[in-house]
Amino acid sequence: MEKFETITLTKTDKIATITLNRPNAANGINPTLASEFAAAALDCDQDDSICCVLLNANGKFFCAGGDLKAVGGDPSKAAVKIKGMADNLHRATSSLARMKKPFIVAVNGMAAGAGFSIAITGDFVIAAESAKFTMAYTAAGLSPDGSSTYYLPRLVGMRKAMDLMITNRRLSAQEAESWGLINQVVPDDALQATAMTLAQKLANGPTDAFGIVKKLLLCSFDNSLETQMELEGRAISERAGSANGQEGVLAFLEKRKPKFS
Repeated sequence: MEKFETITLTKTDKIATITLNRPNAANGINPTLASEFAAAALDCDQDDSICCVLLNANGKFFCAGGDLKAVGGDPSKAAVKIKGMADNLHRATSSLARMKKPFIVAVNGMAAGAGFSIAITGDFVIAAESAKFTMAYTAAGLSPDGSSTYYLPRLVGMRKAMDLMITNRRLSAQEAESWGLINQVVPDDALQATAMTLAQKLANGPTDAFGIVKKLLLCSFDNSLETQMELEGRAISERAGSANGQEGVLAFLEKRKPKFS
C-alpha cells in the first residue's frame, strides 16, 4: 500500500484501488487530497502491472466537492489555492482518462461539486441506491471544474447539462442512471462487491484493446467521419497484429476462452 494522508492506494491482482479517505470531512477535496489524487492517478497510469483502476470512498459521502474551509480562510489567497487544487484534480482526471486501463467509479453516497465531476469521468460508474448527485458549484458563487463541462454535455446533452449546473438540481441514483450519467444502480451493501467483480473481469481482459477504445471515443466528437474511420482502421489493424489480438481471434476460432496477456 502506498502511503498517503487523505487517500489510500492499494494494488492487488492487477487491480489498483484508490479510496478517498477524509470521511470526517465528507471526503472534501483540500490541497493535499488533490495533490495525492494526482500522484495516485499517475502511478496507476504508469504501472504496467495494473490492468484496471477502481475509485471509491470511505464513509457516508462519496465526495462533497471542494473543501471550502481549506481555501476560504484568507480571501486574498483563495484564487491561488483553488487554481492549484483544480490543476491537480485535472492532472488526475487526464491520467485516468488517457490511460489504457479501464477506470471504474463506485459512488457510495453524496457526490457534489467536484465529487460529481470526478464520478462521471469513470469509464464505468456504479452507484449505491442511496447515492445522490448535484453540481452545487453555483450555489457557492463558483463555476464547475473537474472536467464536468466536457463530460456532462456529452453524457446528457447541453440542455440537461445547463440545468444541472445552473439550478443545482439533485439527482437520485435512479435518476442519474436514467439520464445516462451512470451505468448501474445496486443496493448499498452490494456496491463494493459489484464494482470489484467488474474490476476483476476487466483486469483479465485485453487491456491494450480497452485503451484503444478509450482513445477513439475521447476524440470522436472532434473528428470528421472520415478521420475517425481512418483512426479505426489503423487501430484495428494494429490490434490484429498484436499478441492479444491474435490470441482473441484464435480463441474464437477454437471456441475457447481467450487468455489475454
